[in-house]
Amino acid sequence: MSTPYPFTAIVGQDDLRLGLLLNAVSPAVGGVLVRGEKGTAKSTAVRALAALMPEVPVVPGCRFSCDPASPDPACPDGPHAEAAGVSRPARTVELPVGASEDRLVGALDIERALSEGVKAFEPGLLADAHRGILYVDEVNLLHDHLVDLLLDAAAMGASYVEREGVSVRHAARFLLVGTMNPEEGELRPQLLDRFGLTVEVSASRDTDERVEVVRRRLAYDDDPEGFAARWAEEEGALRERIAAARVLLPRVVLSDGVLRQIAATCAAFEVDGMRADIVMARTATALAAWAGREEVTADDVRQAALLALPHRRRRNPFDAPGLDEDKLDQTLDEAGPPENSDGDDQPDPDGGGDDDGGGGGGDGVPPQADGEDRTPPQGSEGDSPSPAPEGTPDAPGRPAGGEQQPVASAEPFRTKMLSVPGLGEGAAGRRSRARTEHGRTTGARRPQGALTKLHLAATVQAAAPHQRARGRAGRGLVVRRDDLRQATREGREGNLVLFVVDASGSMAARQRMSAVKGAVLSLLLDAYQRRDKVGLVTFRGKEAEVALPPTSSVDAAAARLESLPTGGRTPLAAGLLKAHDVLRVERLRDPSRRPLLVVVTDGRATGGPEPVALAGRAGRLHRSEGTASVVVDCESGYVRLGLAAELARELGGTAVTLDELRADSIAGLVKDVTAAGRAA
Repeated sequence: MSTPYPFTAIVGQDDLRLGLLLNAVSPAVGGVLVRGEKGTAKSTAVRALAALMPEVPVVPGCRFSCDPASPDPACPDGPHAEAAGVSRPARTVELPVGASEDRLVGALDIERALSEGVKAFEPGLLADAHRGILYVDEVNLLHDHLVDLLLDAAAMGASYVEREGVSVRHAARFLLVGTMNPEEGELRPQLLDRFGLTVEVSASRDTDERVEVVRRRLAYDDDPEGFAARWAEEEGALRERIAAARVLLPRVVLSDGVLRQIAATCAAFEVDGMRADIVMARTATALAAWAGREEVTADDVRQAALLALPHRRRRNPFDAPGLDEDKLDQTLDEAGPPENSDGDDQPDPDGGGDDDGGGGGGDGVPPQADGEDRTPPQGSEGDSPSPAPEGTPDAPGRPAGGEQQPVASAEPFRTKMLSVPGLGEGAAGRRSRARTEHGRTTGARRPQGALTKLHLAATVQAAAPHQRARGRAGRGLVVRRDDLRQATREGREGNLVLFVVDASGSMAARQRMSAVKGAVLSLLLDAYQRRDKVGLVTFRGKEAEVALPPTSSVDAAAARLESLPTGGRTPLAAGLLKAHDVLRVERLRDPSRRPLLVVVTDGRATGGPEPVALAGRAGRLHRSEGTASVVVDCESGYVRLGLAAELARELGGTAVTLDELRADSIAGLVKDVTAAGRAA
């Protein structure tokens, strides 16, 4: 087993360390979601935390890690006779993004259940993680139904497995930690709310701190055991502090004044439901125990709000996370100070008064010995990068080359559902019909590989004609593996929605372009809710460009859209051909994800010889490959040329106006995109 990187050797990342340590002190806080760019020690910190957790006493031979002092009466391996327990280190169980439902919650041996009438249950990762840490890297890429199962188990402390009338329940209490890169897509707000705390991490901008990160990492890679030995004393001190805080936690007093501050803060920031209030109370209590105090202070409430509220205030993926700290301070002052506390004489949140303690800022790492591995002082980690130079696309309001300034988008609205026809087999989502693991049962087939969803009626029907030949004597049905039938189910899939946006001079009127951006923003929001991947191609002047390669991060697409420059000619054919190149590459990367091409234009094509005819040929190229498409007609005014509708015919798709795109318009309820080349 490889030696993990020491937790106390991590440089900076105070909020990340504090969030993890508070959950180690009080797992009731509800876990932590770590959001940040790649290469910021997210996974390193999570894996290092397990070495600090106290050892776990378990019943010998129990696959579900029952506590010998109070074994689970419903444990599938029970009942447990009284016996001395054994101790083992706390586990860190990693849930892969591509895991199946059976791998997460466990699987039943359906053949034995039908033929022998026994509950032959194989535990899953939730059972392995009981009384330990369950770590989900890239949790935003995990399928929604797996996230639902995971968070339900974390909330209830138990996992329930239901398979065709056979039910198994076992305890599943664990510290849930998820990490994600927001550039790869967001979690739904409902799922964000189920994580107790959220911390944002980013790479330091301080040169000395970055040098120290590299120095320590190279030293660890050269000699992991020796590097860990140099930090053993600090690791031991931190482990003892966690254990002491756990002992102190039940004695911490949460006064009425503190509860009033918590309730006032949650009300002021308009968070939904009551989960935020409960999480803040538990977090503030854990902060007090971590600092060695038996009473919660105003500083604890403030720190708890900064950890528990930012992700609960997001109403859609385009809202920036975070809290207005001035408003937070004002709310806490208006709610009144907690009883028997003095805001000017608060104990140090680290539990010590030394300024040279490891990291400061509430990370709770004990003071370190003098030596070459001392963490350098915090620098300008939170500083913003330098502004983009004038004339670049990333500098809104600074036009280059005579192009017009980007305009703000109009307010987004709820759009009609645009779907790809036919039956797909792509990743689970909410847009187009597909064969999926979850949904309504539509038939049965022989299983290909492991059986996951038994079709009971079809299995019985397949086994019934052979009962006499198999020597059936009793009431039980004699079932063989060849009789088993897999249920086929129909649900919804997510698609690749590729936007091709006309940014030419004909679209550049301020009011018109604002409406166009509002429409695209509305479609992006719809794509987020339906769990699609999105991409953005723009065309103007003499060429087209991929403004955003296909990604699950719709907020990145929205940011590119807001800074989109306009002006110049209309190379419509170039935009369509660029989109064709993008789709060709994506078909190789993910052949099961079906594309939906959304062209936002007024249909005018200028520049070069025969621009309209060339655009028509590019459209027919998409049609020949079966790409489903829709053209959002942005033409305005009394005189309309109908060029966008003609382009839709060349694409073999559907044309909708901006008004028809709204879900509340009277032009119909749903626009199903016509498949390219499909017979009328």
